[in-house]
Amino acid sequence: MQLSDQDIVRRESLEAIRAMGIDPYPHEAFEVNTFSRDIKETFEDERAGEFENISLAGRIMSKRGKGKAMFAEIQDSKGRIQIYLRRDDICPDEDKSLYNDLIKRHLHLGDFIGIKGFVFRTGMGEITVHVQSFKLLSKTLRTLPVVKKDAEGNVYDAFSDPEQRYRMRYVDLTVNEGIRDTFITRSRTISAMRSFFDQQGWLEVETPILQPIHGGAAARPFKTHHHSLDIPLYLRIANELYLKRLIVGGFDGVYEIGKMFRNEGMDRTHNPEFTSMEIYVAYKDYRWMMEMTESCLENVAHSVLGTTVVKVGDREIDFKGPYPRLSMYESIEQYTGFDISEMEEADLRKLCDKLHIEVDNGMGRGKLIDEIFSEKVERHLIDPTFIIDYPIEMTPLAKKHRSKTGLVERFELFVNGKEIANAYTELNDPIDQKERFEEQLKLAERGDDEAMVMDEDFIRSLEFGMPPCSGLGIGIDRLVMILTGKRSIQEVLFFPQMRPEKKSGEPKKEEG
Repeated sequence: MQLSDQDIVRRESLEAIRAMGIDPYPHEAFEVNTFSRDIKETFEDERAGEFENISLAGRIMSKRGKGKAMFAEIQDSKGRIQIYLRRDDICPDEDKSLYNDLIKRHLHLGDFIGIKGFVFRTGMGEITVHVQSFKLLSKTLRTLPVVKKDAEGNVYDAFSDPEQRYRMRYVDLTVNEGIRDTFITRSRTISAMRSFFDQQGWLEVETPILQPIHGGAAARPFKTHHHSLDIPLYLRIANELYLKRLIVGGFDGVYEIGKMFRNEGMDRTHNPEFTSMEIYVAYKDYRWMMEMTESCLENVAHSVLGTTVVKVGDREIDFKGPYPRLSMYESIEQYTGFDISEMEEADLRKLCDKLHIEVDNGMGRGKLIDEIFSEKVERHLIDPTFIIDYPIEMTPLAKKHRSKTGLVERFELFVNGKEIANAYTELNDPIDQKERFEEQLKLAERGDDEAMVMDEDFIRSLEFGMPPCSGLGIGIDRLVMILTGKRSIQEVLFFPQMRPEKKSGEPKKEEG
């Protein structure tokens, strides 16, 4: 990447600092005993004596002042705080070069420093650290974009281009307020969910990411090759079939939070790798799982946000249960006016044409229904809503409905127009399961590159006996989008997948 004039100045300063005998990247640890936010939240003038041995570290984010003293602002992991540097405090002896040369001339915005001193309040009322000793901890060689605000609070010179922000998340996190909070919320969401499951006595496990058969979902996989074994392997599209094997093995409840990979398109709710939670509990069904899902998400929202009500744009979404339940067929009839429950594939194709929904010849009855639902229903499901009782063609791994012919016991949870959870009463009949896989193979022969493949070992595990069971998957990224009010999945991923960075002079390509 081309260096700016300011970047060149920084490199010249780096050499000057070394010439002074100062290591710009020292080895020694710098002991920190407090943070900016802690000082601001606890400092009181009458207790100033308790704030006399302060040790802070962070980035220089602003400098102002001339002569023998200056003010600056440093940013640590908890926020920002003003500091006051006076030449005679930093350099009490005759040699003033540390202040005159290093601090005044060669210290730039973004440099990491460590300071020790005491806290006081300025005449303007600003809580400030009076620096008594100073140490350069890391010299930056590239110029940070400086986000500024005018007197009315309007932001300008913002680091706001999405492609730059996602590609250089390290800069985004440094200069844009609130970005860290999104990822803190993400971490707390996962922790709260894990704590909820652990309290029930369910076991967190790990299953293979590299799999010889890409099973457990209808999706196109990423393929690689293992040279030593000389076999193809796939990045997992789901961990479902491995977790069910553990239920066969005797665990009453297992869950896994981890990455899944699907070689599909990218848009504001899809990234090629994403984080999913899947849980399987023995001796339960999808009705029980709906109630558990309500309890889990209500608990997570309250643990993370202190409330079950989430603000998403101009809408308020409440995660407090119970949630409405609407069958797949009912939902399509409600939003299209057509009852498709008795329609065969040919009739569904005609309906798609009437509804101006694009389909292809590789789509069977299940895919056609899914397209109608996605195009005509999903966007209307804003408040948490369970869509239940799916056509059997859409779900090869779910148990047939106990009372409704042609359906399976499955639900998906939709929030803010997107699916965030999927669950079944799990199919544990090995003969039925094999027949379902065989139907998927026929779809693959017709050109459906997302059809499931036969997993003989999974069939064998079912033949050894799997108890009644219900399973649930929750998309962590989409859940965090809702909890943080973000419109794009890229906003809740530290490092979303991006096209290769364009070279200078190349036209910019749109993401997604």
